[in-house]
Amino acid sequence: MKFKKISLAIAFASVSTLAIGYVPGTYEASYPGISGKVPVKVTFSKDKIEKIEVGANKETVGIGQNAIKSIPMEVLKNQSLGVDNVSGATLTSKALLAGIEDCAKQAKADMTLLKKKAKEQKMMNKVEKLDTDLVIVGGGAAGMIAAINAAEQGIKVTLVEKMNFLGGASAICGGSVVTEGSQLQKDLGVKDDSPAKLAYDLLDNGHQKNDMNALLFYVNNVGKSIDWIMSKGVKFENDFSFRAEWRTPRMVPLKGGCPAFAQTLRELVAKDGVNVLLSTKAENITMKDAKVVGITAVNSQGVKYEISAKSVLLATGGYGYNKDMLKGMLKDALYYGPVSSTGDGHKMAEKVGAAMQLMDYGKLYPQGIEVAPGIAKSTLQGNIGAYNQAGILIDKKGNRVINEKGSGKDMVAIQLKQPKSTLYLALDQKSFDGFKDYARKNGISSVDIDKWLMNDGKVPPYFVKGDTIEEAAAKLGIDGQNLRKTVDRYNSFVVNKDDKDFHRQLKFMTKTIDTKGPFYIIEQKPRFATTLGGVKVTTKMEVIDQNGKTIPNLYAAGELANSVHGDDSAPGANVAWCITTGKTVSDEIALKLKKNRR
Repeated sequence: MKFKKISLAIAFASVSTLAIGYVPGTYEASYPGISGKVPVKVTFSKDKIEKIEVGANKETVGIGQNAIKSIPMEVLKNQSLGVDNVSGATLTSKALLAGIEDCAKQAKADMTLLKKKAKEQKMMNKVEKLDTDLVIVGGGAAGMIAAINAAEQGIKVTLVEKMNFLGGASAICGGSVVTEGSQLQKDLGVKDDSPAKLAYDLLDNGHQKNDMNALLFYVNNVGKSIDWIMSKGVKFENDFSFRAEWRTPRMVPLKGGCPAFAQTLRELVAKDGVNVLLSTKAENITMKDAKVVGITAVNSQGVKYEISAKSVLLATGGYGYNKDMLKGMLKDALYYGPVSSTGDGHKMAEKVGAAMQLMDYGKLYPQGIEVAPGIAKSTLQGNIGAYNQAGILIDKKGNRVINEKGSGKDMVAIQLKQPKSTLYLALDQKSFDGFKDYARKNGISSVDIDKWLMNDGKVPPYFVKGDTIEEAAAKLGIDGQNLRKTVDRYNSFVVNKDDKDFHRQLKFMTKTIDTKGPFYIIEQKPRFATTLGGVKVTTKMEVIDQNGKTIPNLYAAGELANSVHGDDSAPGANVAWCITTGKTVSDEIALKLKKNRR
């Protein structure tokens, strides 16, 4: 096993000195993170942790990998296991700390002393003043793209991010992007798409609740924004993904998914010399003479920043992780988004009079599994792999309820009417294998799935296996005899090339379901990450106040202004919105700043 050195003979000044003795030597341990085992190797002298090395692992770039870098450094610096998990990378943090603890036990350490919380040295009275052209609050896709584009145009940019890594929701998104009007769409054979066609689909999907200013901004700028992001090195697959919400083929997956997308943006931010303040939370927008002139912020060490800026761009994401801001059905849906989505930008904007809209709405998806109380993982990609074979979606009675390749919003509408808002994937072996293979794209490993199957339906997430259809169904209280009839009926549709019940497209009905067994069933619950409420904006993404006037020098991008979608966002539209707003808003800001210099 290859180990990557996290620390060589680095001398850290301990924040607190603990008299702990060890049996000198090097010890190894391995514990499961979010994407498999995380191996660690720890070297001890008789009175010190000398070195921590982390072996090969599959933790997420920019999230889990950030914990892999920072946790060992904190343990070495403090000579203590009493360090905080990295926010947003809790499972990786826990795996690392468990591995280091295991090694310390092998070295006969006094665990009570070793686990004492390290004393933090806060600099509560230190104030640092900064001056910049543009301050961007939020380091997700929209914020990073805006920073890259503005910096390349000679704008002095400061990017403030409360987490200790860049990425936000962009590192864990679905991975597909709307490409209307781009050269990519044309190269893939679609040359007759238009802003009007895209607007029509978005209005239809959002039930005409869409913010029309934002919608006009979106449809008129998305194509050239996709062209730009590709010129910066972001790569796409060479084919469209089918989704029922789009009448025209325009959605293309990112190559390597969102983790690769986010990593490319991080590298560009570093390359372009943007001043990035991590672990720094913006607190207030600074006003002078009724104009925005900067922000105040504080970092994790207690340093306060007073940042003067000619323009402020809020790109802080949504509010899905803030239960106090959620309403209606979102209160009970499983959440699978980033822990950073707590509505900070919404609250900052409201303090300076910004008008808000559609705060009751969020994007619900039907493919969720409950991996912790109230917390979901997406099985979107796994479901696609299952439906490519012969997977079907059923209710508690064992009945098919919908075209499995229909629109997500129609599926959610059916799901919400079920007991406990629950549906079930019913899978033969080939469909289960398809699910397992594709689920990796959502960060669900084979190790995870095998572990959940071992629980045999006793605790969530509910994954069960039976030698027969009836045996699998019984484990989740589903009517097995009726399910067998449903399977036989579906198979007759495949043979006769006609889904008489729900009109599933024939290209997704090429295989019958094997009735001999084994058989698998996976629970499906509503999940959400994306909130749709946000600030009102002009067609230049300037923030509008409650009197309908612009708040001078204040702009919004990404999920903070997500009312562009109405009450439901279509597949691929969120990532494209972040790309479009990040690129085009920074163009608007750069143009204005350059004019003011003359």
